[in-house]
Amino acid sequence: MILSAVAFAALLLLGLPVGFVMLGATVAYFAQNPMTASIVAQRMSSGLESFPLLAIPLFVVAGAAMARGGIADRLYAFCETLVGHWRGGLAQIAVLNSVFMGAMSGSANADAAIDARTIVPVMRKRGYSNAYGSVISAASSLIAPVMPPSIALIIYGLLTDTSIGKLFVGGIIPAFIIATALMLTVRWTAIRMNLAPARKTRAGPGEVLLNGRAALWALAMPVMLLFGLRGGWFTPTELGAVAAAYAFLVGTLVYRGIKPSDMSSLLAEATMTTAGVMFIVASASVFSLILSLEQIPQVLIGGLLAISDNPLIVLLVVNIALLILGMVFDGLAIIVILGPLLTQVAATLGIDPVHLGVVLVFNTAIGSLTPPVGTVMFTVCSITRCSVEDFTKSFLPFLLALIGVLLLLTFVPPLVTFLPNLLYR
Repeated sequence: MILSAVAFAALLLLGLPVGFVMLGATVAYFAQNPMTASIVAQRMSSGLESFPLLAIPLFVVAGAAMARGGIADRLYAFCETLVGHWRGGLAQIAVLNSVFMGAMSGSANADAAIDARTIVPVMRKRGYSNAYGSVISAASSLIAPVMPPSIALIIYGLLTDTSIGKLFVGGIIPAFIIATALMLTVRWTAIRMNLAPARKTRAGPGEVLLNGRAALWALAMPVMLLFGLRGGWFTPTELGAVAAAYAFLVGTLVYRGIKPSDMSSLLAEATMTTAGVMFIVASASVFSLILSLEQIPQVLIGGLLAISDNPLIVLLVVNIALLILGMVFDGLAIIVILGPLLTQVAATLGIDPVHLGVVLVFNTAIGSLTPPVGTVMFTVCSITRCSVEDFTKSFLPFLLALIGVLLLLTFVPPLVTFLPNLLYR
């Protein structure tokens, strides 16, 4: 175990992707016994032999098709008619746009990249600082990992044997709470920075209906996701296939934003994203075997119970630890490694696994915005050419708002569990 820990730390310090870090530590562990070395490849292969995992590439393809199919432009126009007259109107539009895009992409990186390419240039022309626009794109993207069809929630559900349908429904109220907190923060910062509305007058009912009608095909997708799952018409995997087909049809036939020449690059983008996710899942699958053999779950449970047997106190400690880990680890890797372990702790303390899943996913999503390893932060900054230092300074008010929402969701479990308990009786 010592050799494995040393390998893990060394590879992490070298800056290798976390999937290779976990794989390297696992190889070091099993290399001490050549008779069991073959178990690494076997375990990685078996870790991917899960039919529900097909939902991941399908939803990735659906999100990529939605982003390129002209849907983002129509959603932007619709959001402008709703909140464009508020203080900091462009920033408010970005947040509301992420509510709709999050219900299609399922990925914070995808949503942040779309906003960074489309909304930030407009914000700069209207007098917003590059750092502020970058922060808005990044912070609002955290709605996507909580809003169905979140890829992170799918992985958590598969690894912990938690109903993905319940997780999807459980993320709806938190997603709107996150959006509300961000919009209030935008208003506060807009007043301090004297940011003007995006439009001088409120849109009339006719204009709202006109833009809503133009975006209707896009707005229908989240409704289809919710009712398709709740009605039992589709499993999450089947729903991913339906969503991908729907996104392609809307993008090619209705909005005509996807051309035949775009297909190869779109599928290549989706393939690269899926490959990265699957490699982390495979590496974590075999890495988790080390944790089981060394009885790490039992040690973790004992340590947390030694602190307190109050579920809320334990969740607070877990949240603090995860926020720190999120500064140096990829959020998906944290979910894959610690999700099953924390679920066992939750079962011991009577914590609802759906509540834990949503809190865990949101917590690790916050980590994706914080240096030094914030993946969403680097995605946005690489597109907008914003320095990490400027980003961090502008991000502080939004970080406080997001942590406030995290504590609210932690200490008021019904905000997560109310809808699943209501719809899945």
